[in-house]
Amino acid sequence: MIDTGRILITNARLIDPEAGTDTPGSLLIEDGRIARISHGPDTPDAPKGARVIDAGGKHLAPGIVDIGVKVCEPGERHKESFRSAGLAAAAGGVTTMATRPDTLPAIDSPEVLEFSRRRANEAAPVNVLPMAALTKGRAGKEMTEIGFLMDAGAVAFTDCDHVVQSTKVFARALTYARSCGALVIAHPQEPGLSAGAAATSGKFASLYGLPAVSSMAERMGLDRDIALLEMTGARYHADQITTARALPALERAKRNGLDITAGTSIHHLTLNELDVAGYRTFFKVKPPLRSEEDRQAIVEAVRSGLIDTISSMHTPQDEESKRLPFEEAASGAVALETLLPAALRLYHSGDLDLPVLFRALSLNPAKRLGLECGRLAVGAPADLVLFDASKPFVMDRFKLRSKSKNTPFDGARMQGRVIATFVAGTPVYEAE
Repeated sequence: MIDTGRILITNARLIDPEAGTDTPGSLLIEDGRIARISHGPDTPDAPKGARVIDAGGKHLAPGIVDIGVKVCEPGERHKESFRSAGLAAAAGGVTTMATRPDTLPAIDSPEVLEFSRRRANEAAPVNVLPMAALTKGRAGKEMTEIGFLMDAGAVAFTDCDHVVQSTKVFARALTYARSCGALVIAHPQEPGLSAGAAATSGKFASLYGLPAVSSMAERMGLDRDIALLEMTGARYHADQITTARALPALERAKRNGLDITAGTSIHHLTLNELDVAGYRTFFKVKPPLRSEEDRQAIVEAVRSGLIDTISSMHTPQDEESKRLPFEEAASGAVALETLLPAALRLYHSGDLDLPVLFRALSLNPAKRLGLECGRLAVGAPADLVLFDASKPFVMDRFKLRSKSKNTPFDGARMQGRVIATFVAGTPVYEAE
C-alpha cells in the first residue's frame, strides 16, 4: 500500500538557490516536509510504502513565491477567482501567492481581509497570503489599521499602483508600520509625471504618438521613498524596478544599511518597448515596457542580487477592457502560468543560471515575507516544482487556466513546462 505522505523523487537535477548549485540527486518528502536530500546519481532506497517518482533527469526546485498577484475577489470575480488563480498558479509552479489588495472594495479592513482569506483557503490548491491596503480605499489620505490587519493575517501593506502622494501621510504610515514590524510594499513612481502615460519616453513613443513618461519618474519616486526610509527606519520593498536610472539609488540605499529590497516583473525582464508595435494592448503594463538597454540593466541587477525578487505581477483584465485603443486600454497581463517559461528564456539565453533565477523566484521572496519555504533544505516545507526546462511549446492563451486570457506571450514559442507541483508534499498539479 502506498503511503501518500511519503514521496521519493529520484534522478532529479536539484536546484538549490541558497547554495547556488544545480546538481543530480534525490529528495524524500515526509509529512509535508523535506525529510532527506541525497546528492549524486545513485538512487537511495525508498522507505516502505513510499511513492517513487523518477524525475528522468529533469529539474526540481523550490516552489515559486509570487509577490503581487491580483485575484479579483471581491468585486470582479469574472476576471479571476481564487479557484482559477490557484489552478493557474499550480500549473505554473507557483506554490505561494501573496495577493494584492487592489480589489473592489479594497482590502483595507480586517473583515474584508478575513473574507479573502476564507475564500482562498476554500478554493485555492496553493498557499495564499493576503496583503492589505496601506491607506483606506487606497486613496492615500488615511492609513489603515495596520496592527489589526496584521493580526488578521496581512503579510504586507501596499496601495499597489496608487502612489501615496502625501509625503506626510506616507511618512506616518511608514513610522507606524515600523512600530508593528510590518513590511510596506510601494510602487516607485512620480505620480504627476506618470499620470496617463502608456509608454516610456523616447523615439518609439514619439513615432507611435503615445503619451509617455520619462524613466526619471521611477527614479524620482524611489528617491523620495528612500529619504522617508532614512527618516523612519521602516521595512520596505519596491514592487517593480524597471529602469537603469533607478539602480544607483537602490544600490546606495542598500549600501547605507536601509531595510530595503526590490523586485521586478517578468515582463520587464523579457520584453521591451518595441513589443508594443502594432498597438498590441496585451503588452500594455504598468509601468510601461522600457528600452532594451533598461531591460538588460535589470537582468544584470537580478544576476548581481541588487534586485532581489522576480514576480508575475499577475493582473487579469477582461477582453472588453483590452480591446480598446492603446491609450484607453487597461494595463496589466496574466502571468501565473507564463512566469516560469518566460523566466527560462533568460536561462536559455545564458543571462541567468537556474540557481540565480530561483533565488529571485523562490528564496528571496520567501525570506522577505518571513516564510520557511523557498529552500531545498531538510526540514523545510515540501513546496516544490518539478519541471522540464527544455520542453518546447507554443503558448495558446485559450489554454490558460486563468479566467482572463490577456497574456503578451500568446502565440510565442517558449521552452519549459511544469511536470508536477507540490504544496506541503501534496501534488497539486501533475502534467498529463
